[in-house]
Amino acid sequence: MWRGPVVQARKNAVNAVKWKVFSLHAKLIAIAAVKWWDPDQNPALYAAIHTAKKAWVPNDNIDRAIKKWTWEDKSAVQIVEIIYEWYAPGGIAVMVSTLTDNKNRTVANMRHIFTKYGWTLWETWAVSWMFNRAWVIFIDPNNHSFESIEELVYETSAQDIINDTSYIKIVTSVEDFLEVEKFLQEKGIEIMESKLDFIPNNEMEVTEFEKVLKFTKMMEAFDNDEDVNIVSTNEIISPELQNEVDDFIEKNTFRT
Repeated sequence: MWRGPVVQARKNAVNAVKWKVFSLHAKLIAIAAVKWWDPDQNPALYAAIHTAKKAWVPNDNIDRAIKKWTWEDKSAVQIVEIIYEWYAPGGIAVMVSTLTDNKNRTVANMRHIFTKYGWTLWETWAVSWMFNRAWVIFIDPNNHSFESIEELVYETSAQDIINDTSYIKIVTSVEDFLEVEKFLQEKGIEIMESKLDFIPNNEMEVTEFEKVLKFTKMMEAFDNDEDVNIVSTNEIISPELQNEVDDFIEKNTFRT
């Protein structure tokens, strides 16, 4: 049945998002498998497989991604992590982790985004000293109360627990992540997602509309880039200002 260009455009958009999700998870699994093939001995691979399954990535895709880095697939293209860092207007620190099989493409895409929004790419360690790399475990507050999770976390070596309206976030060191996550699972806690992230040491409030507008559009650009894995910043934006910016963008976006 012919459904018209609008429906087809929406279908294409959904398929594009689905492809990006599957592609990103495959990259995460492949790069994690480099260290060791056994997920029970490799926290990064364990988390990558678990998160991929939560995103409904087919088992065949997961198996193919692992084979790329266990020497079963000799034709595999190398995937590497490239980290970009810079200061945004107002002194906001930004860290972007990319996973790519084509460095030239990724560098060109990142420079395009930076230039478009008037930001300058800095050298390594320009802002990374303002962040700590740690594992973050996300739990749905609709399934478990913060108090019950907090009580369990006190029995582990987790570094921090944060209560948010959309999730409960547990921060652990790289070394302790696997032990903490498995402990929670054994206690019947359902994990939404686990990922290696950059945690800012200090946060900076942004109150100017134009800066938040540029920042929001930049985040959308990163979200649409196939190689971007993690974007971490140290900004604080009030919900009221963010809603104002989101409304402005929606009203000024062309709709088919």
